Amino acid sequence: MQRICVFCGSNPGRDPAYRAAAEQLGRTLAARGIRLIYGAGNIGLMGAVADACLAAGGEVIGVIPEALMGKEVEGRHVEHRTLTRLEVVDSMHTRKARMAELSDGFIALPGGFGTFEEFCEILTWGQLGFHVKPMGLLNVQGFYDPLLAMFDRAVSDGFLRPQNRAMALASTDIDDLLARMADYQPEPVSKWLKAETQL
Repeated sequence: MQRICVFCGSNPGRDPAYRAAAEQLGRTLAARGIRLIYGAGNIGLMGAVADACLAAGGEVIGVIPEALMGKEVEGRHVEHRTLTRLEVVDSMHTRKARMAELSDGFIALPGGFGTFEEFCEILTWGQLGFHVKPMGLLNVQGFYDPLLAMFDRAVSDGFLRPQNRAMALASTDIDDLLARMADYQPEPVSKWLKAETQL
């Protein structure tokens, strides 16, 4: 993996552990020579992971929709202005597609609706066979325990195949998560559920 896309919150969260994990991830990617791809934010965990990666000598590519350029939140520009490269695109949809195109794998740090949506969409694309890239949740402070439990419930209630559920990697440790992503081998299974007798 030479380029990893990170989805994360534009807020820092209340627990300092979230920012610490974002900074550690940024430093780790830089140390491993892995380029960071992300949504170009200068605020919250987005800014933290990018700043840490840049400070450690890493390369960071940000992708942002034109509608967010020049906006400010609490006196700070939404877009990060000291990235290795900043790409401005026409929409949120194009932003997600471009980040996926640039990346060899995906990690979600804690975040809100946008982070959940981005990770679940990239999982769906993988489930449909649109890509075969690894997808992981960095489960800081058990933040993603409820989401992982929902994935398990979807399997037990017949909405999700176990093989597809296994596509969502998760770990509380950055090095462990990256190792599991490097070893990722997606099973060539169909998304579509069949009657039990046909499985």
